[in-house]
Amino acid sequence: MTPDPASFDDLVLLAAAPVRPLMHSLRALVLRVAPDAVETVRLGDRAATWGTGPAKMKQGYVYIQPHAGWVNLGFYHGASLPDPAGLLSGTGKAMRHIPIASATALADPAIAALVAAARAERAAAGG
Repeated sequence: MTPDPASFDDLVLLAAAPVRPLMHSLRALVLRVAPDAVETVRLGDRAATWGTGPAKMKQGYVYIQPHAGWVNLGFYHGASLPDPAGLLSGTGKAMRHIPIASATALADPAIAALVAAARAERAAAGG
């Protein structure tokens, strides 16, 4: 018997209480920009991924991963995204992230623009 897939609420319950509202706000932002996104929760990674399908690196374009005092908004192929505001952190070959510590940070239109660019990049890559 295959276990039921994890839900976003399952992930939220694993997170520290102070970042739970931020997780919901980030999810709402992603789904506002990409309402057709496929949501996949990976409790082993302690993350939720949105993409063109469930495959993490091939189809995923954005993820959230909670920490004690912030939530990373990550981009699987962030190194290839335009980032004129300089929001992306990380030095890996492909992945980048933005540490989000408050809901006010989400008001920055550059964040929504990065989500839209990540979605377009995966669609163009055939992911």
